[in-house]
Amino acid sequence: MASKIFMGDMPELMENILNNVNDDEFYTLYSCALVSRHWCKMAIPILWQNPFFHNNPLFISQYLLSLDENEKSVLKEYGINIKFQNTLFNYASFLKILNLIRLESRIYKWIKLRDFNWNQFCESLKCHIVNFLLKLFVENGAVLHKLDLHFADDELQSEILHLFGRNERFFSQLKELSLAGISGLSIKSAIALSEILARNTTNISVLNISEYYSGYEAQLLHAIVCIIKSQVQLREFRLIGEENPTEFHGIISALESQKESLQEVTIAHCDCNAEFKVLMNCKNLKILRIRYCNNVRILETCLNTLEFKSSQIYASSIVHILEKSGTSLQRLKLESNGGKIYEESLLLRTLKSFYPNITYPNISCIRFSTQFQDLISNLQKLQFLTLQYLNDILVEELEEEEELKMRVMQFAKILPLTLQYLDLRYSGLSSYIDILLNNCYAPLKNLLINHVNDNKTIKALIIFCIRKRTLNYVGISIDTDIHIKKEVEVYIKLVPSHRITVYC
Repeated sequence: MASKIFMGDMPELMENILNNVNDDEFYTLYSCALVSRHWCKMAIPILWQNPFFHNNPLFISQYLLSLDENEKSVLKEYGINIKFQNTLFNYASFLKILNLIRLESRIYKWIKLRDFNWNQFCESLKCHIVNFLLKLFVENGAVLHKLDLHFADDELQSEILHLFGRNERFFSQLKELSLAGISGLSIKSAIALSEILARNTTNISVLNISEYYSGYEAQLLHAIVCIIKSQVQLREFRLIGEENPTEFHGIISALESQKESLQEVTIAHCDCNAEFKVLMNCKNLKILRIRYCNNVRILETCLNTLEFKSSQIYASSIVHILEKSGTSLQRLKLESNGGKIYEESLLLRTLKSFYPNITYPNISCIRFSTQFQDLISNLQKLQFLTLQYLNDILVEELEEEEELKMRVMQFAKILPLTLQYLDLRYSGLSSYIDILLNNCYAPLKNLLINHVNDNKTIKALIIFCIRKRTLNYVGISIDTDIHIKKEVEVYIKLVPSHRITVYC
């Protein structure tokens, strides 16, 4: 089978493998393109699906080779001579992911590499190249899957907007759309593009509206509403406000048209109003993320996942959501930037009464109390646990060091036997990891702590690995001495914590 893959006799299998290589593994894909002619034909289209992801702007030159003579003559006026040259591939046709901010950023960098003085002259050149490339993508048959219309201060040329309008195929397969950064100078482009998208897209599954504020022009607001209503199955919706808007002009109400398909909603920096009651009609809504919002008591729906992030968390403001979700709730994230959860006893009592099926709690700024430990011991389906910012609270609650050690020991012993993932990096408990591991019976597979730099931690890790034989990875935030790493990695693999972090 391996020989068939190298010879290109199984292109579907090989293409699936290459398509699952992440964007940040650019050099892996590039190496694959050098293996053989067959691999090159499969790797190059994937490499050029999202070229603006990469910081190196030299690929811009490859696009410019495909410009027509009139466009090349415009660049020549700026001192840029593009010589005629046949390219091996039609690179522009492979584009699937377009981010306007990244497009402009890479063009800026490309111009700087040519030693231009940064002035209005270069700004004008940048605008020309942006419009030339957009035209090139459309005319060469690119079909976008993801589009980020984070507008800068420049208007798109009317010729480009007209080209977008009459080439339905360019947006026809769009799956993800982001609208953001709509300033006064780009409002005409924003309105025109939004209206084009409302007419030509029906397959968007993820819609992200950032930097929203109530003062958008009525024409733009109407176009956004039309985009929402024209989708067949919108699955995920995000609304990020600017300066806590209070009016949403039918944008939230439009989600009624997606009540059969909508599964995930994120709301941030908004003052929720009566429009948000529409979420209660979304039958398949399972994930709700609320970040720095006011009037959240208006939200009430049965959920699988709830994330609530605020400068101050009052349990009474979210208990109604928790009670509505009941045994359906499996993932819960509570993050308080203010360093405290108010009405904590009410929260813990509610969780213990209604939520035996929670598999992943991610909780910050909670007291390391007996009531909290009692909750953890009752979560018999617990698989992932993340605790954050307990340092000050630990000192405040337990002044005696020995009492604290005893509490850590008790906590370790009550961890459910279903627990596989434990993140203690920002909890204060990371300082007592030796006590915790020496008394832990849970079959941990992944453990995240701040560092492994002292003998007590090293010894505890090694003994736990020998005793349980389940631990696969230890994620660390601070680099470990090479000699310590060699000693520990006889038993367990140390990795940067971000590589194994599980998010709610």
